[in-house]
Parts: sequence; structure tokens; C-alpha cells
Amino acid sequence: MNLIDALANRKSIRSFRPDPVPKETLQEILTAAVNSPSAMNTQPWEMFVVAGDALEKIKKGNVEMLSAGNLPSPDIKFKEKFEHEYKKRQVNLAIQLFQLMGITREDKEKKFEWMQRGFRFFDAPAAIILTYDEILDPAYLAYFDLGCLAHAICLTALKYDLGTCIHSQGNMYPQVIRKHIDIPESKKIFISISIGYPNWDFAANKIVSEREPLEKVTRWVGFE
Repeated sequence: MNLIDALANRKSIRSFRPDPVPKETLQEILTAAVNSPSAMNTQPWEMFVVAGDALEKIKKGNVEMLSAGNLPSPDIKFKEKFEHEYKKRQVNLAIQLFQLMGITREDKEKKFEWMQRGFRFFDAPAAIILTYDEILDPAYLAYFDLGCLAHAICLTALKYDLGTCIHSQGNMYPQVIRKHIDIPESKKIFISISIGYPNWDFAANKIVSEREPLEKVTRWVGFE
């Protein structure tokens, strides 16, 4: 698959087969991805790759915290509510997902089941947790660099027939992650990438999220 095709075919996978991903495959993906650009070559990323019993314990701990009504306390604060066209894009995707999954607005039980999927890393057999050192705060450049790295991981994964989902739900309770992975408090948990072989029978994996036409998001200056 060439790069143009990879960019067109990458999508968020929200259900995975249980088949484990070989460590060697993940090593090859990450070896390629760390060639991503970074501001002034700072390479701020530190990755924790987790699978097996440790990941299952994190999934279980996250769901227990969520079910008990504990408020999330992620290392990185982010905007939860959007406005204007940004909200419209978010809502349109949610509508498509809920329609595919047969979730109605009134069905609180199914909505909660859906919410839990993210806290379970979408049942992926492996996850890559991206962190950076707090010494870099305020970390707007590191955020950009980690975004570049995450995209590179997701694109490279396609070469191995793997699917990915970049998400923050798995990071909502960093104390759960740190209980099972030795991530120092000085390392900020930024984002997670669930990775595995896609379960193509899962309805939500069939969705193709819409993109705005180029002319709506681009201004050309100085061209004839």
C-alpha cells in the first residue's frame, strides 16, 4: 500500500480480534514511526507498549472506576465540548456510529456499554501509550510532535494488516495505568493507540468518517 492509499484507508477501529500482535511486528512499526519530525529534533516521545495480563488489568480497572462514578483525572486536560462546525462534525460521526450500532438516544444502557469500549481500549490485544516528560511543559510543541508520531504509527500499521484507534478514553484514570505499568509521575500520559487485527464483522468498523472538501478548508494566496 502506497502512502496516498494509506492516508485514504486509515480509519479508527473500534473492535479487534483477540489474536495477539507479535512483539517483532510492533518493533518494526515503532522503528519506522520514530522517524517522525519533531521540533528542533527534541524527539519528546516515550512509549509504553502493553499487552497481555497488564493490559487486561488496566481495562478492568478503568471500567471499575467508570462504573463507580469516579471522575476522570487525566494528565492532559482537553476540551470536551465543541461549538460551531466542530460540534456538527462530532455529532454527525456520533449519529452514524449509533445508527450502525442500533443505539437510540433513549437507550442509556447501550450508551454506557458503548462508552465502556473506549475505557477498555476497544478490546484491542495491545496498546501503545504515548508520554512526554513534564519538563517540556507547556508542551504545545511536544503535543504536535506526538501527534505526528501517532499518525505515523497508524499509517505504518496498515502494512501489517493491523488496525488502530487513537483515543484518550483509556487515559482517563492514569492512576490505574500507573498501578500496572511503571510510568513515573514525571511522565505525562498524553494519548493511547489501540492496535490489533480488526474485527470487520463489528458494525462500527464499517464507518468511513466524512472529510470536508479541500476548498472549504484551504485558502490559496499568490497563485494565478
